[in-house]
Amino acid sequence: MGNSSSGKPEHVVQASKDGLGAFGGVFTPSILTILGVIMYLRFGWVVGNVGLLGSLLIVTLATGITLLTAFSIAAIATDQRVRIGGAYYMISRSLGIESGGAVGIPLYIAQALSVSLYTIGFAESVVGVFPALDITWVGVITTVVVAAVALVSARAAIRAQYVIMFAIALSLISLIFGSPVESTTIELWGAADRNSEPFWSVFAVFFPAVTGIMAGVNMSGDLRDPNRSIPRGTFAAIGVGYVIYMGLIVLLAMRADALSLIEDPLIMRKIAYWGDSILLGIWGATLSSAVGSILGAPRVLQALARDKILPDFMKFLGKGSGPDDTPRYGTVFTLCIALVAVWFGNLNLIAPILSMFFLTTYGVINAAAGIETLLDSPSFRPKFKVHWGFSLLGAVGCVAVMVLINLSATVVAALFVLMIYLWLERRQMKSVWGDLNRGIWMAVIREALMHIGTDFEPKSWRPHPIVLSGAPRKRWHLIDFASSITQNRGMLTVATIVTDEDFDETRLENMTDHIQEFLRKRSIHSLVKVNAASDPFEGSLNLVESYGLGKLVPNTIILGASENPGVRDRYCDMISELYRKKRNLILIRDNGEEEVYGNKGRIDLWWGGLKGNGGLMMILAYLLQESIPWRNAVVRVKMILDDGEADEDVRRNLRRIINTIRIDAEIDIIHQQGRTFSRILHDSSSDADLILLGMAAPGDDFRAYYENLQGMTRDLPTTAMVLAGQEISFGEVLIQKDTMTG
Repeated sequence: MGNSSSGKPEHVVQASKDGLGAFGGVFTPSILTILGVIMYLRFGWVVGNVGLLGSLLIVTLATGITLLTAFSIAAIATDQRVRIGGAYYMISRSLGIESGGAVGIPLYIAQALSVSLYTIGFAESVVGVFPALDITWVGVITTVVVAAVALVSARAAIRAQYVIMFAIALSLISLIFGSPVESTTIELWGAADRNSEPFWSVFAVFFPAVTGIMAGVNMSGDLRDPNRSIPRGTFAAIGVGYVIYMGLIVLLAMRADALSLIEDPLIMRKIAYWGDSILLGIWGATLSSAVGSILGAPRVLQALARDKILPDFMKFLGKGSGPDDTPRYGTVFTLCIALVAVWFGNLNLIAPILSMFFLTTYGVINAAAGIETLLDSPSFRPKFKVHWGFSLLGAVGCVAVMVLINLSATVVAALFVLMIYLWLERRQMKSVWGDLNRGIWMAVIREALMHIGTDFEPKSWRPHPIVLSGAPRKRWHLIDFASSITQNRGMLTVATIVTDEDFDETRLENMTDHIQEFLRKRSIHSLVKVNAASDPFEGSLNLVESYGLGKLVPNTIILGASENPGVRDRYCDMISELYRKKRNLILIRDNGEEEVYGNKGRIDLWWGGLKGNGGLMMILAYLLQESIPWRNAVVRVKMILDDGEADEDVRRNLRRIINTIRIDAEIDIIHQQGRTFSRILHDSSSDADLILLGMAAPGDDFRAYYENLQGMTRDLPTTAMVLAGQEISFGEVLIQKDTMTG
């Protein structure tokens, strides 16, 4: 779609003195979501299926993952200013806009489905008391009412939650002072003869209960001080929720039989001292959780739209209304999704789906915080410091739990996230806030450079060409050749020397960006270097000498063959100097035709032995054949014999060498028959698409030699004149030895 994002939201809400604090903005919505529908309507089912110890393990494991994620959230939240979008905002500003969008969209879907989870739970409890009612219609009406409350005022909804919190506290007190409904034997791990649900299936149903911390994080845009409120409110909610759940496990296991816990969703009403207080708690918790989700989900959607993650026709979802910037369009959109889920869904179906999406979000948040800390970037300075090991442990834990819950669902969730990531990457979105990708690559590059040894091994040789191209459009054939021999095996650099003295740094950077974009559009993976110099030859020498990092320097120089007699001396001096700098040289003289390399169907290699130029030319021929443009090319190795010399032994020896170095090539033995090499070259290679020709090392009169070479290759197809300058045996690069040294 080609959209790009500047990373600047259309409307930014500044934190104000009237914003919500840690208790009202984070702790309250978080704890009310944690102590919600799962606790009242499914926690007895959890205890009944896996027993006392199994339930303790599930709550501890789920809370442990949430706690590790809370550490990561606290680290990111205290490093950057968190605005609208909560977890999405954190991920996108850490890992980049593509990663943020890839997780933000599933996170929004999970939040939207959470609304239906809680309203269905509310409807289920209402129908349990009033069986004449229809559960679907109760759920639909409740969902609409909840959305209406969110549309009126987020602050009013938050204040209403204080009343609901009182109702939940009352129900828990009533539960504590209640009595057993029957005599029971505490089951530690559930009963095998009862066909209980598997441990990880039960975990999947329970896990959404501890994802309530997102209700507070997603209110980041409404907080007075997000950096302070998010960590405090989140940790408090996790701690209180854990204590309550662990106590409930013991209480339920002691007061009801496992079968009753499984079959009766309202078993707590029978256990409690005042049974109707449980109904108040259920209704309050489900409604408050639904309100928390309907407040949070549209704000994630709003942030996605403002960052232009969503398609253009959905950009209206980024608009806000009133002084609180209420996302009314996003709320209505979320309402539609929730209504569909209410109409077709049920608790046990929706809960595992939410688990997958929330675990994915948790895993990415942990990974972001862990990588940020591990890279030790100067820009990452959180007030709340967490060791990278805890964050990465949280990420691994999330992935492991997803696999244990349901491998197929994990694969589907991963593919869904990957598809969104690739879609966003294809749109080539840009942001001004940066991401971790550059930091990760910098760390990898640093480690790689530090581990490159000082002793060169021929087996590790790779082409690292630098193309002295001048204007890339005019000498595209040089870049084309270099790209074909590189093919992601080495590092290609396209270099240009600008002789205009008025070129300042800004113009050089702009030209570099222009060339980079030009190459990218042609799918050429290359570094770009543009230097300014008063003399192009001196500038080229200085560039080659200074370019590179440590042992990673260009080993092959590719440039055009000079046709200008006026600069012939300077050109030949430059070639001589580059050779003295121990660089391989490839001088390409094009044929003057529009199709410089013809049909790329035939390469003629003039053979003079495996050492020096011959070995390098064999490597070049092999690399060209391996590239996509030259994949159908036939390599003909041509060798000249003196008149009367038998060619069978020579042919057999050459065939043995070609087989040893594993190159697909034909052999063409040519008898001299009194002809000059120039004549033989024209007679034999005039119909080739590319000629590889060895070049002598520069001597005292290199200009005369070069001019003779120019005359000899005139009127021939494009010719690459090759000179091996590196002090290595290219024969060893080609031939693998069977022995190893210890």
